[in-house]
Amino acid sequence: MRHKTLTATVAALALVILAASPAYGITDGAPDGDDHPYVGLMVAQDAAGAPLTRCSGTLISPTVFLTAGHCTFGASHVEIWFQADLEPDPAAFGYPFTGQAGGSPYTHPQYDDTAFQLFDLGLVVLDDPVVLPIYGALPALDQLDAFSASGKKGATFSAVGYGLQTSFPIAAKWDNQALFTRMVSTPKLNQINTGFTGDGLLLLSNNANTGGISFGDSGGPNFIGSSNVIAGVTSFVLNITCAGTGGVYRVDRTDDLEWLANFVGNRAQVEK
Repeated sequence: MRHKTLTATVAALALVILAASPAYGITDGAPDGDDHPYVGLMVAQDAAGAPLTRCSGTLISPTVFLTAGHCTFGASHVEIWFQADLEPDPAAFGYPFTGQAGGSPYTHPQYDDTAFQLFDLGLVVLDDPVVLPIYGALPALDQLDAFSASGKKGATFSAVGYGLQTSFPIAAKWDNQALFTRMVSTPKLNQINTGFTGDGLLLLSNNANTGGISFGDSGGPNFIGSSNVIAGVTSFVLNITCAGTGGVYRVDRTDDLEWLANFVGNRAQVEK
């Protein structure tokens, strides 16, 4: 049985799509370019095709796109873009209505939107396959427990996504720095298997030295080191300026891997 706990107030990282909303990456990171072509920008839509939320995610097979549960919850359809940069005119790429791929969203069966961080996992089954030479890879069962060992604190991850580059307090909301660009940062491990994280979360650094995650990065991957192995999906930040630490939902537990196997089976990629 999993024991997931979180005692602090958290803020989900999905961006609600608004008509006048500016374009929103990774804080203190760098443009990803072609390094992670299997990481995409997604827009969840309602039954009428109206945009609901914007998130990030990872192809783990030609037809399965991994993201956060709060990104797929309540959605009827999802559109996805894999361009590294949709600037200067996202609408020219069909955003937010028609992407390079589309599909049906699914949410972890134990997900509860009132306590989203406990089972914050979702996926999209694509209508048509996206063929790439390599995809994101799922971790082995309980693989991240090894980071609890002495000397593992401070291990580096690669966070990738299309969220805000910088987030300021509400009073300075106009000063948000945002581009539709896939970004990468290298946050460090702050907590794992503690009373705060339980056994289902990671807390990674969010600062100017290591970079981190921000709004719109929800569902985006946090790769182990420089590998293509997904430690977890971006889930939340602990304050509205995206500073301090960011929360990552682990995908190496039994319930997650067994649920994903229903969709991926033996098609999941292995570590490169």
